[in-house]
Amino acid sequence: MTLPPQILIVDDDDGITSLLRDYLSNFGFEAHVAHDGVTMRQQLSRQHIDLIVLDLMLPGADGLALAREVRQNSRLPIIMLTARANPYDCVLGLEMGADDYMSKPFEPRELVARIQTVLRRATALPDAEGSRRGHDVIRFDGWELRLHERSLTSPEGVAVALSNAEFRLLNTFLRMPRRVFSRDQLMEQARGRAMDSFERSIDLLVSRLRQKLADDPRDPVMIKTVRGAGYLFNARSVQGQMAWAA
Repeated sequence: MTLPPQILIVDDDDGITSLLRDYLSNFGFEAHVAHDGVTMRQQLSRQHIDLIVLDLMLPGADGLALAREVRQNSRLPIIMLTARANPYDCVLGLEMGADDYMSKPFEPRELVARIQTVLRRATALPDAEGSRRGHDVIRFDGWELRLHERSLTSPEGVAVALSNAEFRLLNTFLRMPRRVFSRDQLMEQARGRAMDSFERSIDLLVSRLRQKLADDPRDPVMIKTVRGAGYLFNARSVQGQMAWAA
């Protein structure tokens, strides 16, 4: 018999964990609860978990540190759920490896929809990556991005570390260079859906990606700002972007 998707809710609010445990069961999920990093690790060691819903403000290690810890060891999907709803926290959550980010108060039905979306993406990822392994290198203006390894190399041969969100954002630009993307379109790719109240988050992500690409923020050449419209990736030459699909 196939087990239902196993969801781990990490939150120190008993009201939220009780509500979500009951609510998720109505949609075919089995929910487990942890109130801090210690009990989260215990739950992960006891059973298979398909996705973590992780609060940012926890006793002991906070959610950002726990997300980083999980991401160092696995690709287990993470959705941040927190009352800290400013763009900087959102970007930090994505950079620590979160797949999505919701602010409190939240609508439980929307959380279910996001869980379903992230799980679909995570389930499809292994086959999609496997089909790309033979053609997984994109070269642009001397830079080289290896999709399967998620590694970026500069024209000088220096390895440049990319966060999860930066990797997705660069992928989006490389699929359609010299096209103007709105902020909503870019953030939908960076985290899987539109940012809603986190409109400024994409500006922060673009700024960080510019730094990684050595693109002068005072006069950017690679990632140009199109006033009133969004951003445009202005690479002169992109090779390999047609070898894979989004």
